[in-house]
Amino acid sequence: MSVDFCPPPPSLTLKNEQLAWSDRIEGLLDRAFGPGRFVKVSERVREIAEFAPELSFCAFDGETLVGVVRMWRVKAGGETVVFLGPLAVDPDQQSAGVGGLLVEKACAAAKAAGEAWVVLVGDAPYFQRFGFTAADAAAIRLPGPVDQTRVQALKLRADAAPLAGPMSRA
Repeated sequence: MSVDFCPPPPSLTLKNEQLAWSDRIEGLLDRAFGPGRFVKVSERVREIAEFAPELSFCAFDGETLVGVVRMWRVKAGGETVVFLGPLAVDPDQQSAGVGGLLVEKACAAAKAAGEAWVVLVGDAPYFQRFGFTAADAAAIRLPGPVDQTRVQALKLRADAAPLAGPMSRA
């Protein structure tokens, strides 16, 4: 999963999310998405999912939190998958490659953990560069209305079963 982008700050570090950073993360999510983030279908998925902190990462520029990616376990049909989101980068750091590094780190951690799939709702042009496709997610049904072309999946294991069916608790 190699991506071309502007280089991130040299002081950037990626760390597994810690409970102690919750307030800082919520503040970043509010700045990145605003209050409308709570009405999105991705939030409905997170309500039924199990948080996976070992697959979730924060990006720091020195001591400043500049990005976060969270991962969740949920079922799609009968298959356990990892749901990626939210992915947020501080508006002052966007286009610096922080988001791409977070996606790569989270997907690599999911692959190393033996996960079969990563699923998300997002912009195809952004996520296709990491290998996500709408075709692999076409038969998944999320818990609410969504533009199905924005539902993307990344296959991490060659033996992963095709994805189909409604999302439910893992």
